[in-house]
Amino acid sequence: MKAVIQRASNASVTVDNQIIGAIDNGYVILLGVTHEDSMEDVAYLVQKIVHLRIFEDEEGKMNWSLKDVNGGVLSVSQFTLYADTRKGRRPSFVKSARPEMAETLYEQFNDQLKAEGIHVETGEFGAMMDVQFTNVGPVTIIIDSKDK
Repeated sequence: MKAVIQRASNASVTVDNQIIGAIDNGYVILLGVTHEDSMEDVAYLVQKIVHLRIFEDEEGKMNWSLKDVNGGVLSVSQFTLYADTRKGRRPSFVKSARPEMAETLYEQFNDQLKAEGIHVETGEFGAMMDVQFTNVGPVTIIIDSKDK
């Protein structure tokens, strides 16, 4: 499971010209699921993300976590994180999990974030979405659960 985490001062996701999720301060998380992922990967990523210290303290050092700043999460499922571009010019997505499995793990990921006390807004699984946000820093972190 891969998560692209971007620190944001604001973020929203739109489907069919309607904003369906928005946060003010926190993370935009693009989440990719592969067919090898399990609940163990979900639990690992949630703990890493919730306690990741990439918000600045009063001295400008990255010492504060999402919980420390009472930040929210805009969570967006993104199967293209498992694109294989080694051959040809059109990416292959055979490493991405089948939609049924990916949606289940994506929902579990969001539920576990909520269980940690994090406010979570989401996109719509499988929909064409427009995601807008302001990346502060910019700060972008990529975590792959297979790298633990």
